[in-house]
Order: sequence, then structure tokens, then C-alpha cells
Amino acid sequence: MKSLVSGLVVSLFLALPAAADELRGTGDLGIVVERASGSVQVLDTTHRTALCRVEGLGDLSHASAVYSRDERYAYVFGRDGGLTKVDILTCSIAKRIVQGGNAIGGAISDDGTLVAVSNYEPGGVKVFDAETLDLVADIPATFGKANAPSKTVGLVDAPGRRFVFSLWDGGETWIADFSGGSEPKITKIPDVGINPYDGLVTGDGRHYITGLFGEDGLTHIDLWADAPKGERILDHYGKGEEKLPVYKMPHLEGWALAGDRFFLPAVGHHQVLAVDARSFEEIGRVDVKGQPVFAVARPDGRQVWVNFALPDNAFVQIIDVPSMQIVHELNPGPAVLHMEFAPRGHEVWVSVRDADKIDIYDTRTFEKKGEIPAMKPSGIFFTARAHETGL
Repeated sequence: MKSLVSGLVVSLFLALPAAADELRGTGDLGIVVERASGSVQVLDTTHRTALCRVEGLGDLSHASAVYSRDERYAYVFGRDGGLTKVDILTCSIAKRIVQGGNAIGGAISDDGTLVAVSNYEPGGVKVFDAETLDLVADIPATFGKANAPSKTVGLVDAPGRRFVFSLWDGGETWIADFSGGSEPKITKIPDVGINPYDGLVTGDGRHYITGLFGEDGLTHIDLWADAPKGERILDHYGKGEEKLPVYKMPHLEGWALAGDRFFLPAVGHHQVLAVDARSFEEIGRVDVKGQPVFAVARPDGRQVWVNFALPDNAFVQIIDVPSMQIVHELNPGPAVLHMEFAPRGHEVWVSVRDADKIDIYDTRTFEKKGEIPAMKPSGIFFTARAHETGL
């Protein structure tokens, strides 16, 4: 009997290394959206490689993703209203639903229990259980005396199990507070401006900013206030200047907070605006190559990387924050769509849609460190986002 037990112990011990080889952490993983094929690739950022492809995610022409708190699951929001829970460890779809007709992004609550989706069609916001994807709440976004329906945009998570979003048609911003359970308390902030088209929240969860398609300027809301209200900032920043045609609207999620300054793409101008993060007043401008789309800060705030709309979308320019000067320009190839920094900022991964690749650059030397084939890549999302507000 003793020898049998000893033999089993030895066998189990010898088996441990093989089992350990199958284990994988999630902290250095991510996904890239392959927009034309309805698929995502799972990325290993340490070894600069793709691990697998997950297909069957529907229309990903304007897709984004958030992560579960344990970093195992990516929730991918498709333009066709699809919400797909992807297991990035098993490279499989854990669950998929079609919750609307035309969706424009989503968010996950700070406790990781709720996933919210913003809809153009039928409008409003739907909120789901993160584990099961069962519907928790359906929030119709209506406005005015006629209770007209509105598209919703700029959906972000905020501390305290809250979601914040804006009404494109209604010119309002709403706060949906789920801290009391599955029935949200709704706070409506009226008159934020004409056609808010996107929104962001700062990493501390305090400041919500929405861009306005129908007028120059932006609207700021202090979410810490007892009675939040909309305050206009950068009003008429382009007044007196001739605007250029806008080929692609900047994404507010790509605005950079670098130290005590915001860097914002100027709509209709070849400029990036620098804004004091306390007073929200403009403190300078940086002339850039084209119409900026994303201005993304390196995690330490020392650099801001900028990409552009047509006809300059093959280029990336790097702004040195202290000097407010362009210090380098890259030409990765046609249709640079997205940039994602490694969590500590030593590398940046760049999707180059029309070259079917992801380029990887050292952010200190600007040397190209690697390249990964991908089918029409767009958004790149690393699992470090699981622990950041608003991402």
C-alpha cells in the first residue's frame, strides 16, 4: 500500500510541470478587432504575437470592448447590436446576444456586475448581468413633451455603480445610478448643447465631457457635485477661423489627459488643443499634420500620440508634452485607426487597417519592435483596461 501511495505521489509530482505549462495569466493579453470579418484576435503582448482568432461576432465596423474584473472575458459591442462575451483564455465565445438594431459602444460597472450598451436603434441604453447577459434594465431615452426617442452616445462607467450617457437628439446627459439595485435612479441634465456626439470621463470618475456636433465647444459636468449641471467649456474655440471639411469626427475616448493638461483634437482644424485640467481653459495649441482623430497619452503623460483622418491617415505624430512640440513622425501605412499603449508605456501597438497589420513601436526610441498580421484591424484593447474607469 505504501509503495502504491508513493507511486501516486511521484506520478502527480511529475505531472505538475505539464499542467503548469497549460496555465496562462491574463495581465499581458488583449484583443484586436478585425472589423471586416467579424472576428477578434487574442494578443500576447509579452511575446508580441497573436494567440488565436475568435470568429462569429457580427458587424464590427464600429466595435469597442471592455473587460471583466478578472481580465478573462472581453465584452465586445458590435454595430449590429450584438453583445458578445469572449473568453480570451479558451479563445471561444462564452455567450452572444443581439440586444438592439444599431449599437455604438458600451461600458462595465465598477464592481464588474453590469454591462451597459448604448443604442442608436431603437435608442436608449440596455443593461445586462455581466455573468449571464440576462437583461437587468431597459432605459428608453426620450425627451420633450412628446417623449420623442433619442439615440444615445458617450456611454461611460462612473464610480458607485453608475453609467453616464448623452442623448444625441435630446441634447441632454443622463446619469443612471444602480447603487440601490436593478432599478436605476435617473438624473437628467438638460440643455448640454446641440447634438452631443460622444463623451469621456476622467480616470478619477469626476469629470464628464461631451463634444457637440451641432456647435463649437464642449460641455463639462462635475459628477462629484450634489446637483450636477452642464457648463460650457472652450466655447467657440474655432470662432473667426475658417473650418476645414470634417472627414472623421474625433473620438472623445481618445482625448489625452497628460499630467495637468488635456490634449484634444480640434474639430475641423489641423490642431491639437491643450486645456488646463483644473480650469478647463485653453492654454495652447499644437499644429499637426492633418485633422486629428485620436490624441492618446503615454501612461506617464510625457508624450501624446496623434493619428489623423484622410488624406493623412497613414501618419502618426508624437507630441512632447513639456515642450508642446512635435518630436517625431511615423508612417506605419494606410489607415492608422487605433493606438494602444502597454500598461507602463514602454510600447505602443498601432492598427494599420489597409495594410492588414499591427505595428509595435518602442515609445522611447520610436524603433519598430514587431509586426502582427491582422485582417482589417481597428480597435486594440489590452486587459489593463479592466482596472481603469471609463475604458
